[in-house]
Amino acid sequence: MTSIPRRALGLAIALGLLGAAAMPAAAQDWPTKPVRILTPFPAGAGPEAVVRVLAEKLQKKWGQPVIVENRPGGNGFIAIDAFKRGATDGTDLIQLDNVHLVAYPYLFKKLPYDPVKDFDPLTPLFRTYFFVGVPANSKYRTVGDIVADAKARPGALNYGSWSVGNPVHLGSALLESMTNTQMQHVIYKETSMLYTGVATGELDFALGSLATAGPLQRMGRIKFIAVTAPKRHPAFPDVPTVAESGGPAGYEMTGWTTIAAPKNLPKAVADKIQHDIEAALAEPDIKDRYATFGYETFPTTRTQFNAFINAESAKYADVIKRAKASLD
Repeated sequence: MTSIPRRALGLAIALGLLGAAAMPAAAQDWPTKPVRILTPFPAGAGPEAVVRVLAEKLQKKWGQPVIVENRPGGNGFIAIDAFKRGATDGTDLIQLDNVHLVAYPYLFKKLPYDPVKDFDPLTPLFRTYFFVGVPANSKYRTVGDIVADAKARPGALNYGSWSVGNPVHLGSALLESMTNTQMQHVIYKETSMLYTGVATGELDFALGSLATAGPLQRMGRIKFIAVTAPKRHPAFPDVPTVAESGGPAGYEMTGWTTIAAPKNLPKAVADKIQHDIEAALAEPDIKDRYATFGYETFPTTRTQFNAFINAESAKYADVIKRAKASLD
């Protein structure tokens, strides 16, 4: 065995320790240039508004401009393409909707991205549950009423959403699957038209969030008969869960978004971004803003979040297969 001189060995150890210490220091100083957050949502949309508030807080924290860049359209593929062609040092981040990670892989035969290889989801920005909304004068008082009528008249009832594969569509398809019923899916061009369709009775029901269906509910044109959560919503304690309303036990449907970084970002940098985002989301004014949209935070470790994404992916895969849904 070749011996190493003590002086050379000591220098090697010193350099090794210096290199090990440099990574956290570099992460502490990150970013050293402006940061861009790409979003597939149009200006003014609830998820986009959250990112803009977050960007303001991160800009103060990081001492660098944090720019929100809207790239709506194309199922989010326009924003994703810009992200894939962007910086790989963490100064280009992207907001992703849950469908990008857990639904589109089963709705498209070929995607212009790989949900596993192209993204490192750092932390969820928010989660929102949906309400089962029916016309104010609807004969349906409970989810059990809807299920019973759907079983008695297969294919006669309808529900709506704004596209194939969004959580509102797939949440309704999940209800069909879990109750062994068949209903019609009606697609509207815009969410405002969708919930107006509920209010006028064109639709028997539709799932909706407080941000989308809430305005017509507050006007008394839509009533909420259930919430797609495991427990009642604190703002609507009198509205039962789907299971409490005569629907299937274990039914749950959420919409959520995340901030993702490029894959293989140094762990120290990824940890810093995650920590700083979570600290910003914990501030009181963010919580107040969330309340207006019916959003809630669910901070979690990246390991736990990835496990959650995998569970969501398995659920969506089954629903999409049963519904025979496709975007090709």
